[in-house]
Amino acid sequence: MKQLILTLREKLEKAVKRNIASCLLFSGGLDTSILAALNSAARAITVSLGSFGEDIRYAGYLAQRLNLNHYHRTVSIDEAIDSIPEVVKILRSFDPAIPNDLVVYFGLEHALELGIDKIATGDGADELFAGYDYMQRIDDLESYIQRISRNMSFSSNNIGKFFRIKIIQPFMDKEIIDFALQIPVDLKIKKYNGKVCGKWILRKAFEDVLPPEIIWQDKRPLEYGSGMTKLREIISSKISDDEFEEKKKLYPINFMNKEQFYYYKIFKEVIGEIPRPKDDEINCPGCGAGVGQDSFHCRICGYVLSSDIYRKGGDK
Repeated sequence: MKQLILTLREKLEKAVKRNIASCLLFSGGLDTSILAALNSAARAITVSLGSFGEDIRYAGYLAQRLNLNHYHRTVSIDEAIDSIPEVVKILRSFDPAIPNDLVVYFGLEHALELGIDKIATGDGADELFAGYDYMQRIDDLESYIQRISRNMSFSSNNIGKFFRIKIIQPFMDKEIIDFALQIPVDLKIKKYNGKVCGKWILRKAFEDVLPPEIIWQDKRPLEYGSGMTKLREIISSKISDDEFEEKKKLYPINFMNKEQFYYYKIFKEVIGEIPRPKDDEINCPGCGAGVGQDSFHCRICGYVLSSDIYRKGGDK
């Protein structure tokens, strides 16, 4: 196991050198902290909604320790809400994950203002090293990771194209993907100090490089760490119960909540109709859009497809 940990570290060091960037979207979470430690010459951008969220505390602390050139982009509530139509248009989606995407949007917008045309992200680490909490409840996690590794896509790529900024993803380097798929899942999810941790082997690989409060911190989704989750209650309050109940009957969409309906209204205005499935796609049960056979969620509405759909060969 010790050799496996050392090899993972060596491979990541080489992957960062192969995928060098002069700037980093920096949340202060485990993944971007590793990238910052391996490329401390890069500038780092952290985004927060006002003073909400924990990211700026972790990012500020590590930036000081690593002597990073650190930028903090503070976003107002009005700015964030006013930018939602642009993000919906870029992603062609009304996925409830929009608050996560807003973090990337404002980070890349700030990078553009700084004259940066290439920026690194921590995309792929959670998928490959079992960083998400829900992965701890999957029976055949190894097969699941194998499947998602063939179909990984990130909103940062589309937002990067919009700003004409190249997105660098060291964790998505082919050597890292191939090596990660060989690592047993019981080394990805493992107990530490009595607590179950995702990305255990990734944490161990950099345990002597980063302080323990960074290495063993809990997983924070972008929306929580940045404080963008605050937008959810604000957006939901813009839709009355009567309007929501009326429109749920009008549209053939299984809306998850008022917030998603708010995004859909914008989608309908800036994009138009939901694209229908192609011959090689299945029907999304959430919105009727086409979903790839190997996909686990709908990129249009964010509906999470169950494994039953795939076993049945899809719902045409």
